[in-house]
Amino acid sequence: MATTGRLRLRAQTIAQRTQPALDRPVARVWVDSGVFHLDQPYDYFVPAHLSEIIDIGVRVQVPFNGREVEAIILERLEKPQIVGSIKPITRVISVHAVATNISLKLIELVARRWLSNPFDIAKAAIPSRTASVDKREFVQLHKIQSVRKSTRVHSFIAFEPMISPALQLGALAADAVRSGSVLILAPDQCDIESICEDLRRRNLPFIRLDSRQSRATRYENFLRAMRAEKMIVLGARSAVFTPISDLSTILVFKESSHEHYEKRSPGWNVRDIVSMRQTLEDLDVIFTGYVPSLELSALIDSKRLTYVNKSHRLNVKSFSSNDGALLPGGIFSEIRSALAKGSVLFLAPRKGYGNALVCAHCRNLAICVCGARLVITSRGAAPSCMICDSTYPEWSCAYCKGKKQYLAGRGIERSAEEISRAFSGYPLILSFGDVIKTRIDSSPCALVLSTPGAAPQVEGGYAAVVVLEGLRLFSHPDLRAQERARELFFETCAMLHPKGVALLCIEQSHPIVSSLIRWNPGAMIRGELAERAEVALPPSVTSFVITGPVNEFSSLASGIRKAIIDNRLSGSVKIYGPNELANSRAKLVLYCHAQDTNSVTSFLHELARRRSIAKKEYLSIRVNPYSL
Repeated sequence: MATTGRLRLRAQTIAQRTQPALDRPVARVWVDSGVFHLDQPYDYFVPAHLSEIIDIGVRVQVPFNGREVEAIILERLEKPQIVGSIKPITRVISVHAVATNISLKLIELVARRWLSNPFDIAKAAIPSRTASVDKREFVQLHKIQSVRKSTRVHSFIAFEPMISPALQLGALAADAVRSGSVLILAPDQCDIESICEDLRRRNLPFIRLDSRQSRATRYENFLRAMRAEKMIVLGARSAVFTPISDLSTILVFKESSHEHYEKRSPGWNVRDIVSMRQTLEDLDVIFTGYVPSLELSALIDSKRLTYVNKSHRLNVKSFSSNDGALLPGGIFSEIRSALAKGSVLFLAPRKGYGNALVCAHCRNLAICVCGARLVITSRGAAPSCMICDSTYPEWSCAYCKGKKQYLAGRGIERSAEEISRAFSGYPLILSFGDVIKTRIDSSPCALVLSTPGAAPQVEGGYAAVVVLEGLRLFSHPDLRAQERARELFFETCAMLHPKGVALLCIEQSHPIVSSLIRWNPGAMIRGELAERAEVALPPSVTSFVITGPVNEFSSLASGIRKAIIDNRLSGSVKIYGPNELANSRAKLVLYCHAQDTNSVTSFLHELARRRSIAKKEYLSIRVNPYSL
């Protein structure tokens, strides 16, 4: 007979009641819910044993909808704003505060302006934590107080020619850091590196914040930047949110760059956030670049922004070609004279070899059977499709059956062949695509070809700068084409030697010629602003771009039109579309007067919330995107 084991009773566990803190026992938090419409603050009570370390900006873990999620402390209160019981905070994720009252307010304003959940903005504004960094000791976080200034700087400073932009920015930073910390926002890694190099030469202390750093280094530098005094903090666009204890000045490097626009949803931009931050903290704000963006130009025109530009006279000559030649006839002697003095930079509009092929007889564009245009990838190569890669070794024109080919869209590689034949005996240097050179030697004299944004620096400057096919730089099919082209012309010509010459392959009557000679783009910008205002295009109006599933956009457009008729939306709202995009998506564009921006934003935010509650597909809504 088997013996039975000892009888055991099931152990009963009694949950211990967590005691709330005696002082300000309620914490208001933003929760990482992952749901668009759950964007309001929530109340939790603070356990007594965590009371000393739970403060504004501290990351905690809370129970939410049956799971544990991350949250950030907004404030501590004596009483909750809801009736009934509230849950306790589970634990503290990190003892280091990563936000302040002012930075949290800025995040809230950005979320409201760009129709987003505040915690999604916070994740972009605050680097991911690293446990090894959290174990280190940091000085106590200073309480940021806005110091009211009798007058504050709000200006755009145009760069001078023949001087490195990084050197000019470094001089501004050295002057500004005397009165407090300085935040520098640069568009890309190359610019950040050049600024760092100049700051080291000046022996100026700085903290770097950018994606090239490791996760631990970036998080540590973020915590150091929050606690530093009279320090220069340098970073890319997400660094615009960094709370700095004694911040006095924000410098925006190359303000018109597209890299200052966040590519991911919701698509905020540095320029507008800096303006918001100036209002909250009373800071000096200095935008820099060769040419201001149209948004800043509108502020300059209305006297709300100061434009600072030193007078210069450049030696500029223009040449036009009527036969489609890469180099007009009269330009050859100028280039040969310049090569006797130093290197010559050629700016080619496009990379590749032949980006468009036409029939030499009837000038019709060569098209693949799939509808895309044919290109030439290298010298002697057969025409191939730019989309499906189909090749046509025996190509003939579909219209006149002619077989003679003509390259209508030269790339930099084809341009290099023509230029090297025209000026034999000089070394040829290419800078484009994956092979970008940042600096070259001043000797020997060389032919330097680059695509936009890839031109290398040379000691002392170039003897000549040649802008090839200049009109093509103004011909891109988007609203920013004129703005980008102006900046590119000024930036490239600024690389000249003081006695160098700018040779432009463009008509003498084009306004860019006189603008470069006087080193002032004001006339061009005022003309474009007037044209934009006349036809109601940004920046004279606010734009909203909505994208989503194509099958819902007819009803969506009808609903917005009905809201205008019912006076729930301003009559200034204009609707364009919907237009069908790829992958069963559609786009709708709205314009409204600047004074109606807040009401339209509130309407679209409520629309997105209701769709989220109804569990409909997410709509991507961009406010004033870089390009339409």
